[in-house]
Amino acid sequence: MVSDSVIVLDFETTGHSPALGDRPIEVGAVRIEKGLFADRFQALMNPGFTISWFIESLTGISNELIAAAPECETVMHRFADWVGDAPLVAHNAHFDRQFLDAELARIGRERTSPMACTVLASRRLFPEAPNHKLSTLVRHLGIAHSNTFHRALADAEMAGHLWIMMTDLLRDRYGLTDAPFALIQKINTMSRARVRRFLQHHNPAH
Repeated sequence: MVSDSVIVLDFETTGHSPALGDRPIEVGAVRIEKGLFADRFQALMNPGFTISWFIESLTGISNELIAAAPECETVMHRFADWVGDAPLVAHNAHFDRQFLDAELARIGRERTSPMACTVLASRRLFPEAPNHKLSTLVRHLGIAHSNTFHRALADAEMAGHLWIMMTDLLRDRYGLTDAPFALIQKINTMSRARVRRFLQHHNPAH
């Protein structure tokens, strides 16, 4: 079984760093319970300034769409309420975590949930993949997709399927009865060589 409820999230943003003034323009997330998608969250948001042509072309999110969207603060209050204290997952979690934490700080809230990274986990569990970009992994592993990338909900859904596939692999390959969030968190801190030995001797009862 899969005991954890986790939320897999993705941000589309105006750039790479909130420290340089970049802000989100879309958030998408899926809630996974017992290995199945249980709920979804998606919202565009207005960062308060015009987004670049590059971001428009990358995401397909236009300045017209942004102008009609609620401000970031409004969306982030709703999103934080929806997330609650569930564990969080993201593909390249460092990127999404910095934007999540920065936006929560703007509204006087704070992330209390732990966060796991599917990039780190996939490097350890799927070392044969050509690379560990989400689009590459989706095609390498045969995950169903709409060929839409760089939209927050679509990316969150694909990362969610990747998360489910990784938990299934842990149970099937290593005979685990459960593949909890904390186990994948621990795997993310290990070298590839150590992961195999660790899982072969892992006793989920301890």
